[in-house]
Amino acid sequence: MDNNEVEVPRFFLCPISLEIMRDPVTLSTGITYDRESIETWLSTSKNSLCPVTKQPISDEDLTPNHTLRRLIQSWCTLNSSKGIERIPTPRAPISKAQITEILRDAEKPQLQQKCLRRLRSIASRNTSAKRCMEAAGAVKVLASVVNTNSHDQSLASEDGSLLNIKAPSDDALCILYNLQLSEQGLRSLVAKDGEFTESLTRIMKRGPYDSRAYAVLLLKSMFEVAEPMQIITLRHEFFAEAVQVLHDQISQQATKATLKLLINLCPWGRNRIKAVESGAVSALIELLLDCSDRRTCELILMLLEMLCQCAEGRSELLSHGAGIAVVSKKILRVSQVASERAVRILLYVSKFSATASVVQEMLQSGVAKKLCLVLQVDCGRKIKEKAIEILKLHARVWKHSPCIPSNLLSSYPS
Repeated sequence: MDNNEVEVPRFFLCPISLEIMRDPVTLSTGITYDRESIETWLSTSKNSLCPVTKQPISDEDLTPNHTLRRLIQSWCTLNSSKGIERIPTPRAPISKAQITEILRDAEKPQLQQKCLRRLRSIASRNTSAKRCMEAAGAVKVLASVVNTNSHDQSLASEDGSLLNIKAPSDDALCILYNLQLSEQGLRSLVAKDGEFTESLTRIMKRGPYDSRAYAVLLLKSMFEVAEPMQIITLRHEFFAEAVQVLHDQISQQATKATLKLLINLCPWGRNRIKAVESGAVSALIELLLDCSDRRTCELILMLLEMLCQCAEGRSELLSHGAGIAVVSKKILRVSQVASERAVRILLYVSKFSATASVVQEMLQSGVAKKLCLVLQVDCGRKIKEKAIEILKLHARVWKHSPCIPSNLLSSYPS
């Protein structure tokens, strides 16, 4: 709506967003807001305070203002000739008792699919409905559906390809992700002897593409709030399936979530080794070869740097024909963050894995040339310091090499 063409009455606007209210609700403080705006405020604010009066409020304080809603609808109708669409009458908010009844029916096999569809519809409404579902115990019921059905998530055909067979766990998993669970809800999923994590691992292995994506997205959120012991005890199979998601490139969102998940997990215990043994280094190099998205490149190099802190990771990087070359190529081409991560990877290789053949490979693949270029451009003090350290380590082989153009050789540190 163009406010220059149509003047909107001030009291029709939400005090938070200054947009016309679609479902006005009045708080105990006497201030009226749009329901979606104030619910978003309450869900994201640490202190549940009225934005205008700063007095404490809660979800229960939201009283529908039917009189104001009817006035707004009438105004929209009167201004329809100016392109104003009438705001529809909002649905009545779902109650905790209604959701509890649906959850009770969802535990009955003959009603499960129907109830899951209803819950999925409710979860798509608004923040209030999502919080109401979590408070009614939806997390426990939905997790149980996933655990029960994940064993039969989908069957492989004779040639090993996946059959895209929908199961109740698919709907349950979609709902759990879309609920945008609180920290307490996420902790409850990861806490029960790893059963739910194992279910999501099975879904990552043989579920439909959308369910595999939801599994990764949910795991990322779960392990952001998990206890260290829950992270340390993850099995090799978990990392193998996460790496397979990277290989399959289900979606950009799933790829980024998997990268963030592994970045959070790898610093703990032997997880770095588990990831390397699962083929993570090779998968990251293959992704990096074709990656054009800035943030994805940064995440790949961040994870690759973590893995190259161990000998096994560096060995995998060097055994890949394009490993050193693609890391060097990303320096000064993506962002300062990516450049710093790439130079760190090369520094780990130079310090701990630089055999004579590796030093020659780095020279021939343009590493020395690129590092000399780093010293000539404005790219940050930390990157330059690490570049100088690498160049000094291999000065005997690199300094007078014809692989470095004369205009760059002048930058070579003494």
